[in-house]
Amino acid sequence: MLAYVARRLLLVVPTLFGIMLANFLIVQAAPGGPVDLVLARLRGATVQATARVGGTGGGETGGGAAGPALGAGEDGVSRAARGIDPELVRQLEKQFGFDKPAWQRFVHMLRNYLVFDLGTSFYRDRPVLGLMLEKLPVSITLGLWTTLLVYLISIPLGVAKAVRDGTPFDVWTSAAVIVGYAIPGFLFAILLVVLLAGGSFVQWFPLRGLTSDTWALMSWPQRIVDYLWHIVLPVTAMVVGGFAGLAMLTKNSFLDEINKHYVATARAKGLGRRRVLYGHVFRNAMLIVVAGFPGAFVGIFFASALLIEVIFSLDGLGLLGFEAAVNRDYPVMFGTLYVYTLIGLLLNIVTDLVYTVIDPRIDFERRDT
Repeated sequence: MLAYVARRLLLVVPTLFGIMLANFLIVQAAPGGPVDLVLARLRGATVQATARVGGTGGGETGGGAAGPALGAGEDGVSRAARGIDPELVRQLEKQFGFDKPAWQRFVHMLRNYLVFDLGTSFYRDRPVLGLMLEKLPVSITLGLWTTLLVYLISIPLGVAKAVRDGTPFDVWTSAAVIVGYAIPGFLFAILLVVLLAGGSFVQWFPLRGLTSDTWALMSWPQRIVDYLWHIVLPVTAMVVGGFAGLAMLTKNSFLDEINKHYVATARAKGLGRRRVLYGHVFRNAMLIVVAGFPGAFVGIFFASALLIEVIFSLDGLGLLGFEAAVNRDYPVMFGTLYVYTLIGLLLNIVTDLVYTVIDPRIDFERRDT
């Protein structure tokens, strides 16, 4: 098993390189980089200044004087409106690192990533790693609580639905699962805000942040209660949007195993229902659930919380990545991509190890040979 893990770890390097290269090429080919964005903002500011100059000249002078004043204003700013000074463009390109060829920028980026130097944000002027660590507590809170509750709800519910397949319990829980699957998490979050966070009815829960402003002055029991009070609504919104698919996957996986011959054989030998279910069926049925854990964890931990963070004013990694994409903040974009991809690849290896714990019959060493 150690040899298999070593090979998988070695495969992480070319896989990570390929993903970073593909995304780097896509971003380079996309129109509108950080330099273009800054120039567009400068042109917009120039146009607004031109409008203000023209309006002031027309209001303070008579009709005859307005023409020369406006003309002078146009002559003074028209060059900036038509095109930015080339020297300024070169300075911006050097500031953002675009004075070098793309391949040199890519090699330099990878060399820094090897020592976890993720660069400095273009617009925040702060190290990307520091920004991620600052936003990490919010994402950890939402991701861990959501993942824990999703699995604690979905797996027992899926098993119960499989055992009671076709019963009234299965029917009404399926209706609840379908509703949970159909309603997006952000829409359910808005509903919770309207109902419980002072929208139109009651204000039982806070709407902003993970803690109250007076959190530092509270005792530890009060801090714990305050923290849990703040995360109830955002975590509930994410759980409702995430448990439905896993519950149905668990049910279908258990149904597929229950109908196999080895289950009938175990029952014929006189084994009890619970022993057959949890001693034989559970191990085999859980393999497909475990297989989907890395994708589900990374999705919940980093991606699914974006709109939830916006709605509940939670400044986490999802919001950081979104703002970086909008502002063309390439160091933050590629830095977060690098970390997310690395975590996902390592979680895939952890998943294989969990396979062997759940089902000792799985031998990756023998399969590779």
